[in-house]
Amino acid sequence: MFIDIEKWREIFSTLGQHKLRTTLTAFGVFWGIFMLTILLGAGKGLENGVIEDFKTVPPTAWIWSQSKTQIPYQGMPVGRTIGLKAEDVEGIRNNVPSVGRIYAQNSVGIWGGSPAYTVYKDRNGSFSIQGTHAGMANIHQQTIEEGRYINEIDDEKHRKVAIIGARVKTQLFKPGEKVIGSDITISGISFQVVGVYKTSDTNPGSTEEEKVYIPNDTLRYAFNQVSWVGSFVVIPKPGIHASVAEQDVKNYLAEKNKVDPKDLGVFGSFNLQNEFDKIYGLFTGIKLFSWIVAIGTIMAGAIGVGNIMLIVVKERTREIGLRKALGATPRAIITMIMQESVFITAVAGYCGLVVSVFLLEGVSAIMAANGGKAGMFRHPEVDFKTAIMALIVLIVAGVLASLLPAAKAASVNPIVALQDE
Repeated sequence: MFIDIEKWREIFSTLGQHKLRTTLTAFGVFWGIFMLTILLGAGKGLENGVIEDFKTVPPTAWIWSQSKTQIPYQGMPVGRTIGLKAEDVEGIRNNVPSVGRIYAQNSVGIWGGSPAYTVYKDRNGSFSIQGTHAGMANIHQQTIEEGRYINEIDDEKHRKVAIIGARVKTQLFKPGEKVIGSDITISGISFQVVGVYKTSDTNPGSTEEEKVYIPNDTLRYAFNQVSWVGSFVVIPKPGIHASVAEQDVKNYLAEKNKVDPKDLGVFGSFNLQNEFDKIYGLFTGIKLFSWIVAIGTIMAGAIGVGNIMLIVVKERTREIGLRKALGATPRAIITMIMQESVFITAVAGYCGLVVSVFLLEGVSAIMAANGGKAGMFRHPEVDFKTAIMALIVLIVAGVLASLLPAAKAASVNPIVALQDE
């Protein structure tokens, strides 16, 4: 490819004659790309941190009995309390096609009532007790640090086994003391500790590690909750949104218990997938805001470049007139001005992109050396697609900045220009 060395030499010469002016003009474009990359990288870091917490948790909905009926239905009066029962689990499995898995869940000291008094040798404490099932560790955002989780045999045989949170271990056991296999007493009932867990829940003030988990049916029989279930944990089949399974379960319970479909307050629920969708939508908004702010800054820098190019055209009026008098076409004049404008924006923008990427990589490296995460922030980055889009914005900005100066240069009258002082 032929490169016009003389033309580039001329561009560098022109820019070199006004170093400060060129630098200040280019800085506007540099700062726009720098801010765009930093904002997008920071947004991606926040997104990575949140998604990291969510990705191990399946799309889940929790459903519970919330309030008494408010509307009479099929001969049934108002004011009925519709409790959840263990047999509903099998009914939902067999009659609600959208449900992949469903678990019954009871507790002590979580939804009202007092925490259970727990003793080990000469140490004690009051802790909330939560029922669980085999395979629910990811739902509770738990990682087993010692021992094992509740398994299917524990569920089937109603074993008196427990997994305890890391803070429970600290309060009940002395440093170095054997934990796995030890017996703790919960409200006068002996349970064998089979595991110690930590939580991935990063919410400030989380008390998740201050709980004791035992098989749910064991909890129901041991703590006199046989006749009812506190809540259902519903996981939809693959490809089905949790809100669909959530509504289907509510409809089944309403039909089974003769509750008017319009009586919406009878069954309460919380849908984790809906919350994730909201958060993901927030990240989309952050990206859009970052692009709007950055493009505005880039265009402001481009306007500065355009103004400088207008001054350049004014200063070089005689030269442009001479070029045209010697046979230079308007296209050649326009190309010369546009090339100079695009060069300024491209170099300044590329420098801004490189500096910001190195800064993000430096922050990411520091975070990796310190565990990889700071609160809800993890591995800030800008992907290749975004970098390409930023470069396209740069080229467009450079072209737009040169349009008016180029048009003005092309319209120069050679006779008038040669008389210009």
